[in-house]
Amino acid sequence: MPEHKFNAIDLFAGCGGLSEGLRQAGFRTIAACEIDPVAVATYRINHPDVFVFEKDIKQVDPSEIKKILKDEPLHLLAGCPPCQGFSSLRRLNKKRSVRDGRNSLVDEYYRFIEKLRPLTIMMENVPGLQNYFKFQDMIKKLGRMGYRLDTAVVNVADYGVPQRRKRLIVVGSLLNEIKIAPGVNIKKTVAMCIGSIESIQETKDPLHKIVAKHTDKIMEMIRLIPKNGGSRTELPKKYILECHKRENVGFNDVYGRLKWDDYSSTITGGCLNPSKGRFLHPSEHRAITAREAALLQTFPMDYEFSTNATKTKIALMIGNALPPEFCRLQAKNILDHLVVNYG
Repeated sequence: MPEHKFNAIDLFAGCGGLSEGLRQAGFRTIAACEIDPVAVATYRINHPDVFVFEKDIKQVDPSEIKKILKDEPLHLLAGCPPCQGFSSLRRLNKKRSVRDGRNSLVDEYYRFIEKLRPLTIMMENVPGLQNYFKFQDMIKKLGRMGYRLDTAVVNVADYGVPQRRKRLIVVGSLLNEIKIAPGVNIKKTVAMCIGSIESIQETKDPLHKIVAKHTDKIMEMIRLIPKNGGSRTELPKKYILECHKRENVGFNDVYGRLKWDDYSSTITGGCLNPSKGRFLHPSEHRAITAREAALLQTFPMDYEFSTNATKTKIALMIGNALPPEFCRLQAKNILDHLVVNYG
């Protein structure tokens, strides 16, 4: 089969984690949509051949994509509508979802399906979305449109990604029954991803030079946290910060170290700040660097990030991205489905 025989569109593209997975699987991404200019800059560096709609998706007319398609069918419409109000972090200690205007973006994803009628679809999101009435309504409408669907919450750790991160995934096809790709029997560990990376003192990689700086007091605390999976809970009492003395603060992993022979914790938008989670290096007295965070998300070593972005923006781009390896396996499963059922 010729490479890139099948085309795809990436909605809510971010810095390109999903598009990278699509590319590695063999799809040709012809268009993407992303509102954040910093993410778009990074996306364009790595995916220069993709036409990017750099604006609010609500302002994008699907007919513009039809012009790019010309007379070709759309083989795959993929995307991850931001629905932060349903994330476990945002809902911490709350029973209900957080009111967030981005929660309605699932309607935009459906609008594109309705207008473009792609042969297959793939949507990924936070697990909490599955109980949202807009999501459930979309699933019903897709069924009435003729899509054969499969929906499940999976852990990306089962797909060759070195972190625990649960995702809701939906795949659908107008051609035939389709199933979500099964997991692979490979455990990727922190050591396998960042164990042999060069030191931050010797590196020429600008992304690997991006690392948190701390006060002397915090550095003293970090040095005392046991290596290879140690936690702040193991510190002498005098080093425990006042904000951590309260019970049920909800962030038990903050200032924790990653463990070499295990998965990392979920790489979030706070991944470069150890006060936001278990983001300390397993053996060095520092937080993980931006390159190490990107590698734990399974971005390729040569994936570039815009040098105009702040450290906070880079952390958000990396943490908000879909892990490319997880996307590659899901996309390859869909590509195989297209080969068999469409040719």
